[in-house]
Amino acid sequence: MEQKKIRNFKESTRHLFRLYTVIPFSILIVLFLIFTIINGRMNLTQKTSEAAQSISHSMAEVFQQYNEEINRMAVSPAVMNYMTTHLGSDKVYSEFYEFNSNQKVKSIFHIVDTNGIFRASSDSPDALYSNFAFSNLINRINQRPNETLTEMNSFRYSHDRDTSYTFGKAIVKDKRTIGYIVYQLYESDMQKLIFEQNNEIAMITDEHNTIIATTSNVTKGVLNKFSPKLDVQGHVLLNDGTYYMYSKRIPGTPIQVITLNSYKSEQYTYYTVSVFVLAASLLLWVIIHFLSNKMSARNSESIDKLVLALAQLREGNFNGYVDIQTDDEFEILGDEYNAMLDRLKDLMKKNKELSELRTIIEVKQLQSQFHPHFIFNVLETLRYAIKIDANQAQDIVMILSRLLRYSIGNDRSVQLKDDMNYVRDYLKLQHIRFNERLEYRISVAEETQDIYVPKLLLQPIIENAIKYGYQNQSNVLIEIRIYPSAGKLMLEVCDNGQGMDEETLQNVNQLLQSQNNTTQHIGLYNVHRRLVLLYGEDSGIHIDSTQGKGTCVTLTIPYEGSGNDV
Repeated sequence: MEQKKIRNFKESTRHLFRLYTVIPFSILIVLFLIFTIINGRMNLTQKTSEAAQSISHSMAEVFQQYNEEINRMAVSPAVMNYMTTHLGSDKVYSEFYEFNSNQKVKSIFHIVDTNGIFRASSDSPDALYSNFAFSNLINRINQRPNETLTEMNSFRYSHDRDTSYTFGKAIVKDKRTIGYIVYQLYESDMQKLIFEQNNEIAMITDEHNTIIATTSNVTKGVLNKFSPKLDVQGHVLLNDGTYYMYSKRIPGTPIQVITLNSYKSEQYTYYTVSVFVLAASLLLWVIIHFLSNKMSARNSESIDKLVLALAQLREGNFNGYVDIQTDDEFEILGDEYNAMLDRLKDLMKKNKELSELRTIIEVKQLQSQFHPHFIFNVLETLRYAIKIDANQAQDIVMILSRLLRYSIGNDRSVQLKDDMNYVRDYLKLQHIRFNERLEYRISVAEETQDIYVPKLLLQPIIENAIKYGYQNQSNVLIEIRIYPSAGKLMLEVCDNGQGMDEETLQNVNQLLQSQNNTTQHIGLYNVHRRLVLLYGEDSGIHIDSTQGKGTCVTLTIPYEGSGNDV
């Protein structure tokens, strides 16, 4: 049986890099070609339609301006006066030239009476006297004196100037036609108006598809009409070329705008893109081949470093850091590995310190269980109570029994309500001893009763409050408040003792923040370090004190609700 060939990491990386680069690049080429075809077609249709829209807008303005002008001139007082008196021709010409000079499409102006005599004209009318087409134009105006005649017709004037569109209107006075006013628009001006950049052919036609103006004579068919041949896809076949056509009729007019653009420009684009894609593909393949070799070599070097570091870690070497500077995921992986080593060493250090601290605390607890001074004080109080109050003596024995039984237990964490029962018993014994000189108040939020806390958490704090509270005074008030706040469990032990000055308070806080305590004051320090090691830097002890007013010690540990071990 033939053994399967196994690639190493370097070869696999090179192979996968080439494979996963060529596949998306091939897809990208296909998408690029599709996009190019679609984009080319959209550009063709868009520029064709935009040209038609632009020309339509311009022609609509021209048509509206001439329509308004001929209707104004047909009732103009200057024209009426001139037709009846043959006086004031200068005013008529002045109005015409003032209008005509402001137009994009210039025109020739005629005023003809009912006998066919030209009373006013901006060009020589000699060629129109015997022109049958012009006579028919006048007759059509006369048949509808209340309407404005607009039609396509061609007339040639001197200097090879041609007109291709006419506006005509009857001049009516007292319900009687006294003449006709005619505007004939120059074809050359309309050709300039319909010329648009990025558009090959443009034309305007009337409602009968007769060409009024065009930018290319190849569009003119029989009788000057536009009647193109179409292929099966509806494209225009014109002059051995295929064109996309867009037509738009100008609202309120008999004029239609038609724009044409050849598909040949698309073919040139496709050819250019194909050549570009082929050249880019060859170049990219060379680059991919080179980069795959470089990348596989660099990545395999990073993997080798990580494998070596893991082997050292397996042997117990916690100083086997890796140095990877590749600015990619391998560098992140190397940094995370180094951070993991730091966390492991820090965790081992904390576990060692926590173990030592637990040993110290357990020793202190054993010491407190049989503290000679405490036992002596309780027994001395008991001796007097036996003589004076037997019931109180019995209470002292029961409370002391509960304290000793609770303190010798092996549990390291207990429910808060159990630990607070111990605190109440302890304070009861102290109250029996000091009588009215000791007063205490305990407030515990109900929802915190089932929370698990380190055993004998508050005892060192309360001992300090009693020990230092009676310095320079005879009465002490101790207040204990336990409540949740912002995801934390707050335990406050406050007294009304002499407090501390700012320097002493600062020294105590510095002692709590240090990691090594060489002083004899280890009670608060041990509690603080224990909380920090168990719950993190956000937990621990905070002390507020004002000299002459008292001291308040606040313990902070995480709080997640009833029944959870914080």
